[in-house]
Amino acid sequence: MSKYQQIDLSKIKRYSIQNRWRKTEVKNFAKPLAENSNFSQYVDSLPACLKALDFKELLISIKKARQKKKPIIFMLGAHTIKCGLSPVVIDLMKNRFVTFLATHGAGVIHDIEISFWGKTSEEVKKNLADGSFGMSKETSDFFNGVSAYAYQNDLGLGEALGKKISESKAKFKKYSLFSNAYELGIPSTVHMAIGTDILNQHPGFDGAKVGQTSFTDFKIFSREVSKIKNGGVVINFGSAVILPEVFLKALSVARNLRGKIDNFTTANFDMIQHYRPNENVVKRPIRSAHRGKGFSFTGHLELMIPLLAWGLKSSSQKK
Repeated sequence: MSKYQQIDLSKIKRYSIQNRWRKTEVKNFAKPLAENSNFSQYVDSLPACLKALDFKELLISIKKARQKKKPIIFMLGAHTIKCGLSPVVIDLMKNRFVTFLATHGAGVIHDIEISFWGKTSEEVKKNLADGSFGMSKETSDFFNGVSAYAYQNDLGLGEALGKKISESKAKFKKYSLFSNAYELGIPSTVHMAIGTDILNQHPGFDGAKVGQTSFTDFKIFSREVSKIKNGGVVINFGSAVILPEVFLKALSVARNLRGKIDNFTTANFDMIQHYRPNENVVKRPIRSAHRGKGFSFTGHLELMIPLLAWGLKSSSQKK
């Protein structure tokens, strides 16, 4: 027998499992799908727990925002565009599941190249070795012309890009987020960071003009954020730093000028959950408002965005 004293478990206080609150019950389990099931049946088949519940709730929040004509803001990282998801986002714009678009310089590059040449994204490792990375002439020249036009006409970069691509003879402009947004009357904004994009390394790039017109876009974006109270939705897709930071500042400006802004929904979709999107989009805005809900979903955007779109369009057909 051990020389050390042991606690006496015979005196433990116990209770019946029937009286215990539980996290999981069989009634909430996932259900196998039949062949040829539709999306509503797919959603109904999901287990009633964790991210499956969050996904259902986000769909409901976006549907309600659409019905109430509240802002549904999509903040798009460049990966969203270069992986061929523009047609899905454009379709959501046409169906008013997206009422505002925001991106950054890399998003602009991919949208321009897809619009005019139907292809984008280069081999960085190979081209960096000889200093040719990012040196495509046509992309830069078009952007420089747009930024000068925006500056001369007191426009934001997003609006000017949409107008110029829409009015151009670009062979693939039907895939352009900016062109479609402009034609649909949906605001689009560009939030540039000097030194982060290949556009910055070309002759003719004018930091003053780009800065001024991107600042105009920040003010347009901030005004839209001021309208998200009581039902608006803001979703970040794959921007790890720039757009979450822009949103946080825009929200602070909006609250400073318009007072209490709460009871809205935010979400972050990405392959990896980064610090700033989760703090600046999902947590801080909601925590500081005391009302609302923030969600985070981890997965490849080329799978998650079509899934979200399918859910929104399928559920909207019942209305």
